[in-house]
Amino acid sequence: MLIAAVRSAITYIAVSLYVLVTGLVGMLLATVFGWTGLLYVFGHGGVYLGLWLSGIRFTVIGADNLPLDRAAVYCSNHESNVDPPILFTALHPRMHILYKHEIDQIPVLARAFRMGGFIPIDRRNKESAMRSIEKGAKSIRDGSSFLIFPEGTRSRTGQMLPFKKGGFVMAIKAGAPIVPIAISGGRDAMQRGSRIIRPVRITIRVGEPVETAGVSLDDRDELIARVRERIAALLT
Repeated sequence: MLIAAVRSAITYIAVSLYVLVTGLVGMLLATVFGWTGLLYVFGHGGVYLGLWLSGIRFTVIGADNLPLDRAAVYCSNHESNVDPPILFTALHPRMHILYKHEIDQIPVLARAFRMGGFIPIDRRNKESAMRSIEKGAKSIRDGSSFLIFPEGTRSRTGQMLPFKKGGFVMAIKAGAPIVPIAISGGRDAMQRGSRIIRPVRITIRVGEPVETAGVSLDDRDELIARVRERIAALLT
């Protein structure tokens, strides 16, 4: 436990300094020269730095199901705080994220997120959430892929929580496929309520994309059930 605590502290300090320095540099270059792609390069670098320092490794199974040649919505279960950065790096070279608006309280990170095309969503404000979904759908139609966590938060029990509809509405509006993603091992890496990061191997399983072409908003509950079943099957 002591070794894990020390490694965790080093990881937090190193990644925080990395984000501060590269975030400011990346945003400056993106503003002056339009090099927004550099933000993704720095982002992936920060993730790999954190994983290396904390001792976390990951394996992707079913990578041939990743539709990298077209925009898609990647839909994953949510076990711990390590899930978003790992999936951001493991699944797509320029993954966008529909993220909780609370992150906007972290100035440098939030600014970099927005410049990179990430979209904040406030699920407590229905009108604001719908504007975010519409913005996300337009971004997908323009060629961007998004990562969503439809449970909205981490499960305390290991069982998947009910899925929220926003990300599915976004996919339907954009006519984009939904890629079922099952991530496991995150709970062993970082338990809810704990800041200790343990060195574990994370497994990511990618299912076959579920097409939304021809699917209407009236069919969203059936679509949600189908994607949820596929994620559950991947987890077992």
